Amino acid sequence: MGQARAPGGDRPLYSKGYKASVLALLLATYTFNFIDRTIIATIGQAIKVDLHLTDTQLGLLGGLYFALLYTILGIPIARLAERWNRVSIISLSLVIWSGFTALCGTAASFAQLALYRFGVGVGEAGCSPPSHSLISDYYEPKQRASALSIYSFGIPLGTMFGAVAGGWLAQELSWRAAFIIVGLPGILLAILVKLIVKEPPRGHSDVVETPLEPEAVIPAEPAKPAFSLKREFSELWVVTKVLFCKWPVLHMVLGVTIASFGSYGSGAFVPPYFVRAFGLGLAQVGLIVGLIGGFSAGVGTLVGGFLSDWAGKRSAKWYALTPAIGLILCTPIYIIAYLQTEWQMTALILLIPGVFHYVYLAPTFGVVQNSVEPRRRATATALLFFFLNLIALGGGPVFTGWLIDHLAGFHFNHPDASGIFTALGGMFSPGPVDFASACPGGIAPKGGGVEAAKACGAAMARATQQGIIVSLCFYAWAGVHYALAAIGMVKHMKSRAAA
Repeated sequence: MGQARAPGGDRPLYSKGYKASVLALLLATYTFNFIDRTIIATIGQAIKVDLHLTDTQLGLLGGLYFALLYTILGIPIARLAERWNRVSIISLSLVIWSGFTALCGTAASFAQLALYRFGVGVGEAGCSPPSHSLISDYYEPKQRASALSIYSFGIPLGTMFGAVAGGWLAQELSWRAAFIIVGLPGILLAILVKLIVKEPPRGHSDVVETPLEPEAVIPAEPAKPAFSLKREFSELWVVTKVLFCKWPVLHMVLGVTIASFGSYGSGAFVPPYFVRAFGLGLAQVGLIVGLIGGFSAGVGTLVGGFLSDWAGKRSAKWYALTPAIGLILCTPIYIIAYLQTEWQMTALILLIPGVFHYVYLAPTFGVVQNSVEPRRRATATALLFFFLNLIALGGGPVFTGWLIDHLAGFHFNHPDASGIFTALGGMFSPGPVDFASACPGGIAPKGGGVEAAKACGAAMARATQQGIIVSLCFYAWAGVHYALAAIGMVKHMKSRAAA
């Protein structure tokens, strides 16, 4: 049985097995979310060549064009989730984004592909805010970072499956087939979520200890407030003040945003880098990037949740210090990896930094969920994701793509230039040859000759390496904000527990 009834009341009691099943289904949903979101990074090189795109356009498809409606619609959907059935919202959203992912495979132009990516963003806007709220009602505060780390494991899991499956499908069939094949199964998952997951009462796991009943008293479910526009804006303002006017929470938000800016920016061009720098095939690149990301990022995501919950019992400041230490440690290791001249060594070193890097996700989500009331949790996640994704997902890939395009032009016209700072300093100086015209889609035109092919390829490889390295430096910056968040974290968490 998934649930029973509490003695003397009508509140359901969920078994550990049932809660684990719910968490597994939400994890699967988030995995599909990231498969459909990030597969474009793996197959982007094939799309770039086929549709003659620039890296800036690839960055727009993987970033801003997805993030725009994803972030804007996340807030009204979250407000709906505070009142309506969250399971239904998740299921319907899954159907929408899976369908649009499949439609991406039919795109015949950049404009069509951009339109379908907007649609994917519309669907995915309804995933995490209600999911975070559901998980917070199924798991009590001291377990939330751990439970949210399991849910967040969908990020590396989805990235891994998207890379491995997308790379193989794009090489063996086509990039169009890759979109269609990974998109359609999400519709079946949506049916399972709707049939199996039950809607828990709001605040179900927010236990309160009393002198007479020291173990736990489950508070009554908060009343559903009457709808009015004034109340909606008031609720948004209350949550906004928590996120941006409380010192510890503000710096957690800044930390996750800056770290994600670097992560989305560099991650969008890691698969193309292995193709451009080492001449590997899409299937091989997908396998390398997917397995590395699945292992190191997966371990880091889980460790971040369980370690911060464990250390947080001793002091709440560890919810901030754990990400701070991890992000500062991972930055130089990542840079060393991308300075290697053999892909085997790059891949081997990349197994290490993700373990430190991804510890920031679960503690951040846990602190945000524990900082607001039960009927404001979906809203808190939506506002966090609005700020985070509009800047990080919307800007990170575009910034890195724009950087690579300009660096490629510089290196094409100055093939003997050495040093990343020299390249960054000279990338805006106009050269005698326009790179986009000389190398459409980043490769030499047919009949251009061996020398033209070598010149285009060398410029793209070097520019991609340097663009990724610049983006990686954002991790250290984010680590500083997490260290600042530790100041006052203990006092903040005690005040929230008392409230």
